[in-house]
Amino acid sequence: MADITRRLGLRHLRGAPTAHIRHHRAGRLLHDGPGLSFWFRSLTAALSEVPVDDRELAMTFHARTSDFQDVAVQATVTYRIGDPGVAAARLDFSIDPDTGVWRGTPLEQLGTLLTETAQQHALDVLARTPLAAALVDGVTAVRERIAAGLDAEPRLPATGIEVVAVRVVALRPEPEVERALRTPAREQIQQEADRATYERRAVAVERERAIAENELASKIELARREEQLVDQHGTNARREAEEHAAADAVRAQAEAARTVRLAEAEAARAVRLSRAEAEGAREVGEARAQAQAAWLRVHAEVDVATLHALTGTRIAENLPRVESLTVSPDVLTGLLAKLGARERA
Repeated sequence: MADITRRLGLRHLRGAPTAHIRHHRAGRLLHDGPGLSFWFRSLTAALSEVPVDDRELAMTFHARTSDFQDVAVQATVTYRIGDPGVAAARLDFSIDPDTGVWRGTPLEQLGTLLTETAQQHALDVLARTPLAAALVDGVTAVRERIAAGLDAEPRLPATGIEVVAVRVVALRPEPEVERALRTPAREQIQQEADRATYERRAVAVERERAIAENELASKIELARREEQLVDQHGTNARREAEEHAAADAVRAQAEAARTVRLAEAEAARAVRLSRAEAEGAREVGEARAQAQAAWLRVHAEVDVATLHALTGTRIAENLPRVESLTVSPDVLTGLLAKLGARERA
């Protein structure tokens, strides 16, 4: 939209570089070009503003395939006005001299022209294509057909329009048909997912089995080594017991030999002691016998009274201590008589 300002009954227009301005007064073209800036009188000026930049026109329309299935086509057409003079002559691009706003809707007219033309060619190609083929290769076919149809359309150059590019964004069937078409693919994907799951589970089971086998092999190897260790412990214990038994046997033999030697020495000493004791006892016995014989010879020569006296003396020596002794007159008389008789003798 052009920028128009008021100054003392005059108007000043300042256009954009992408807008082609045409200024007529009294049927004569005074200004013609993009990005113009000039003064004018609003009562005598006829102004037109034609955009010359690239425009994007998005369109959505429905078509029917050869198997009577409805599809929705989403496309975008990029165009520009290559001849602003022709476009301004064929379409109403006039603007209000006071506000700079278009009096009509020229861009909507261009959009309708492009949309109907593109739709006509898209319907033509889709009407001879089944739905499955349209969904597979329809986007390319429709884009090429629309581009070729717009290039061959005579109304566009006559209106000053140039088509820059054509893009078909999507080609989609109805939601029910789309769900039905998705079902086999989803089933196949689900089957692939299930197969992948089963394979993953199988791999996991195989790995678990391998792990279990490894653990079992490890346990078997550990048990075998423990058995070898037990056998080795038994061998070592048996060898140690044999060595201890041999050492004990050697010690027992040495102890027995020492005991025998001690017993022999003790026996020899006992024999010697016995011999010495026997010799001493024999000598003591001989001495006692000689003393007894001498004692008997002495007593044989002594009379009976003396023997009685000695006997009494011996008895007195062996008797316990007597604190007091009472002698009767009869005993004393007898003893005195015996002593007197001995003295007389």
